[in-house]
Amino acid sequence: MGLRSLLLCSAVAASFESSLAASNSRVARDTTNGYDFVDPLIGSRNGGHVFAGATLPFGMAKAVADVTEDNQGGYASNGSPVTGFSHMHDSGTGGASSLANFPIFVYPGCKNDTVNGCVFPKSQRSVGVVEGSVSARPGYFTIGLESGIKAEITASNHTALYKFTFFDNATGDAAIDGPLSPLLIVDLTDLPNTRKNGTASVDPETGRMTGTSTFNPSFGFGTYTLHYCADFKGGSIRDTGVFINTRGGSEPKNITVQEDSNSPPLPAGTYTWFEEVQDGEELTARVGLSFISSEKACKNAEDEIPNFDFQGTLETAENIWKEKFSVIKIDTLASTNSTGAISMDDLQTIFWSGVYRAMISPQDYTGENPLWDSDEPYYDSYYCIWDSFRSIHPFITLVDPYSQSLMIRSLIDIYRHEGWLPDCRMSLCKGWTQGGSNADIVLVDSYLKNITQGIDWDTGYEALVKDAEVEPQVWDYEGRGGLYSWKNLGYIPADDFDPYGNGLFTRSVSRTVEYAYNDFCIAEIAERLGKEEDYEKYTKRSGNWVNLYKADQTSSINGVDTGFTGFLQPKYLNGTFGFQDPNYCSPLNNFDSCYLNPNGHETYEGSSWLYTFFAPHDMASLITTLGGPDTFVSRLDYLHESGLLYVGDEQGFLPIFQYHYAGRPAKSAERVHYYIPSQFNTSTAGIPGNDDSGAMGSFVALAMLGIFPNPGQDVYFLTPPFFPSVSITNGMTGKTATIKNVNFDASYENIYIQSAKLDGNNYTKNYLTHDFFLSGGSLELILGPKESTTWGTGEDDVPPSLSTKQKI
Repeated sequence: MGLRSLLLCSAVAASFESSLAASNSRVARDTTNGYDFVDPLIGSRNGGHVFAGATLPFGMAKAVADVTEDNQGGYASNGSPVTGFSHMHDSGTGGASSLANFPIFVYPGCKNDTVNGCVFPKSQRSVGVVEGSVSARPGYFTIGLESGIKAEITASNHTALYKFTFFDNATGDAAIDGPLSPLLIVDLTDLPNTRKNGTASVDPETGRMTGTSTFNPSFGFGTYTLHYCADFKGGSIRDTGVFINTRGGSEPKNITVQEDSNSPPLPAGTYTWFEEVQDGEELTARVGLSFISSEKACKNAEDEIPNFDFQGTLETAENIWKEKFSVIKIDTLASTNSTGAISMDDLQTIFWSGVYRAMISPQDYTGENPLWDSDEPYYDSYYCIWDSFRSIHPFITLVDPYSQSLMIRSLIDIYRHEGWLPDCRMSLCKGWTQGGSNADIVLVDSYLKNITQGIDWDTGYEALVKDAEVEPQVWDYEGRGGLYSWKNLGYIPADDFDPYGNGLFTRSVSRTVEYAYNDFCIAEIAERLGKEEDYEKYTKRSGNWVNLYKADQTSSINGVDTGFTGFLQPKYLNGTFGFQDPNYCSPLNNFDSCYLNPNGHETYEGSSWLYTFFAPHDMASLITTLGGPDTFVSRLDYLHESGLLYVGDEQGFLPIFQYHYAGRPAKSAERVHYYIPSQFNTSTAGIPGNDDSGAMGSFVALAMLGIFPNPGQDVYFLTPPFFPSVSITNGMTGKTATIKNVNFDASYENIYIQSAKLDGNNYTKNYLTHDFFLSGGSLELILGPKESTTWGTGEDDVPPSLSTKQKI
């Protein structure tokens, strides 16, 4: 780094000392609201791929700096340089990067004070990050660049707002003494470089830049078209123009690009060049977004942020987040702080940051859907429901039932206009199906928990039945495949003959058990709607999971017999079993071999060891099948302790709590306290694996509240909350449900429930139902340092199972 570059970095760093000092004043945190404990940077390193920038709850605009490496969420805390500031992102996704369309890039000046002294291609223009300059909180992100620019970001629903502060010499090169004359471009690109075509124009009088491009989705089929409108405040316009490839010019004022042989697509866009500014001067950029038109993008920006008021927009965002968090109250008792292996403040940071990430997606695109006319809400970035049904949607149902009702209406409206419920959806496009038709579970979970406001459940039920009965032509992105075999053989054969539709003929084991649970969920709602014939049919089909159970299948790891017999195995059309090593696709054996591709195997992102435990609706039958409660507990222990289970995949959530069904809820509490904080902490690498649109965030939030759900059923597994007391106020009824730990100790030795009282009455069940949260009340958990042999252990105390005829 040259002397002048060092001085520039020092200037930016000095600016950040004052802003970070203000940020650090949050150490005196408002303990009545979780806002001050949230760290959006948790999970922004080591593959977490969280979105760390500025957004509103479920907001469409998601603005942040984009970096060059591990950038699925845009920014990553890995030291890689910045290529621009873009306005839409997904959060926590694996695979390819998504969105990050139309990035702004800011040059403090150009070499030789000419437009072509600036470097336009994204692959060449990146600039380093000033160490220690990055900070974030809900609704706000800031970063310092080695080019002498401090960027601050906030957002409204459809609009990103950037404040750029400039320091010292423009170029940071001791050999060049150009003026501090900022040039801002908008680039017709996205992070994964999928642009098909695009147009852009710039107004020479105002500097307004508008444009449109068509892109590919990151995990789906089709294309989408997005529009933007960028305006500026501060400075005087020096010139405007366009650029393409490596060159720019002041004429013409618009540009069009089409798909050609270049890969990645040619850089192209528009620029606005400003007269010289003073050291410390600011420019504000406002970028409106729309899927409808550039005019709509401009209107969105003008309606939402009419005066470029950065502080006012930020305060609005902060207040919206605080309102969302306010339904949860945590009593930590100051005297308990910092007495355990991890401080109470850090535990609150883990918890509240999880709550925050669980409210980033799905994204509210209502009024921005060009595909059909509808008065219904439209949400997007269900990315993917295979992940989100397990914890994200149950969490939203619990703390924000109104938003969940809008999402359910949106899912049903997608079915109404496209013919199928999605299993995955992003950027107005159909996403790839990973297993079953798991929107079925989301709908039924909501129905059972009284999410009814404005919902057309007749059409919702119609959509569920179509998933179960009608095979689409292509079942890679909607519905289910292999339905003829499913209905007639009771399983998906590994060598299935399916002339009725087409898709990836893989995952026969995982699809079988997921289809079985999907059908059970349909049976639940059929029963409540009085559709007895459907109830009987789907209840019967829900037992199909057992058809792939091979009772004599053994399992060895590194040549050593595990001592357990009986695992799910692939089965052929003729009824004979095939073979997939039970530990294959686990962290111990070819972990990365079971993804969504033609060379995939018979389980998806997990082993037969893991999928053998997946019968969430009939755990009593599964426990019997696996040899009874003691053997079941031993096998579950082995799954957790051998390295076979990876909690960074969402299928790993439920096995943490399945001890409840064997009358051993204390074992579930032990597992929770192992995984938190061993796999979840306050660092930028503080989550295992991808956050998957908030799946890890919602898992940690629910687990720390002590009420993790069995999604698709009216069951919450009870474990002691990580705090002395937690309360949730229901947004539909206004009632507050409180869970108190008696004998709580922050060293977490007393993690075992000895007894419980619900509103003063003895309570022996080791689970709750949603009525507790709808009606409100007080649950006291009396804790101790050893497992109770009586509480939650009886046949009537465990969560219900289908085979025990306790209707769920």
